[in-house]
Amino acid sequence: MNIEKSITSLKKWFSTLEGSIIAFSGGVDSALVLYLSRMFLPKPQTIGVISNSESLKAKDYQVAVDFAEKHDIILKTIYTEELKDHQYNTNPGNRCYYCKTHLYLALEEVKKTYGQFTILNGTNKDDLGDHRPGLKAASERAVRSPLAELALGKNEVRTLARHFGLSVWNKPASPCLSSRIPYGLSVTDKKLRQVEAAENLLNNAGFSDVRVRHYGSSCKVEVPASQVQHLMTSSDDLIPQIKEIGFEDCVIDTEGLVSGKMNRALKKDDAKF
Repeated sequence: MNIEKSITSLKKWFSTLEGSIIAFSGGVDSALVLYLSRMFLPKPQTIGVISNSESLKAKDYQVAVDFAEKHDIILKTIYTEELKDHQYNTNPGNRCYYCKTHLYLALEEVKKTYGQFTILNGTNKDDLGDHRPGLKAASERAVRSPLAELALGKNEVRTLARHFGLSVWNKPASPCLSSRIPYGLSVTDKKLRQVEAAENLLNNAGFSDVRVRHYGSSCKVEVPASQVQHLMTSSDDLIPQIKEIGFEDCVIDTEGLVSGKMNRALKKDDAKF
């Protein structure tokens, strides 16, 4: 990519805004959008907002707080209560739609304090071809996506983040914890805490990119295919520790980590969500 050309396009894009309210998760996409807004607009005109809800890992929340502090960015913490929404916690194929609707409605409340500021998210070009019901919620609430609008995909996002020296430039994707639970199985705080604890355990054992899929009484662990053998050789030590978190059984997915693997179970009719 032509980095300087992309930066020029982004500067022009942000110059049209009176201010921004950015849905921030601590991940590289929304971190880049937040950083760029702070770079191109005066400090009072960039407002980062993070929802510290049950589906966000505690360590991801801390990453977001530290990022905002390091880059002198105003960050507001809200608490969306999607787990109280029956349409969300029954975990349908379009669960993310209800989650993002709660988030964007909350951001609209924040916006009332900031006049004509525009609500932004970190959606990139590559996200547009995936099963992401949250995109519908963003469209309904007129949320804008500078990365997607300028045709910047994940590789370009990481390249730009690295160019600016952002600490999260190579941070593994960390989807919300609810994405670890198969569609149709209820989402509860207890399950989310079990997933978080198991993934933290694996992170501490040296597996930085990991998913623990929650199947009720059992779980399945995914790490990148290149690390599966290493995980298997460590399983005698790690699997009993994971079971102690509250699982009767724990198995290793020998296929390896595949982002969005749960989406394979969706019927074709669900793909329209």
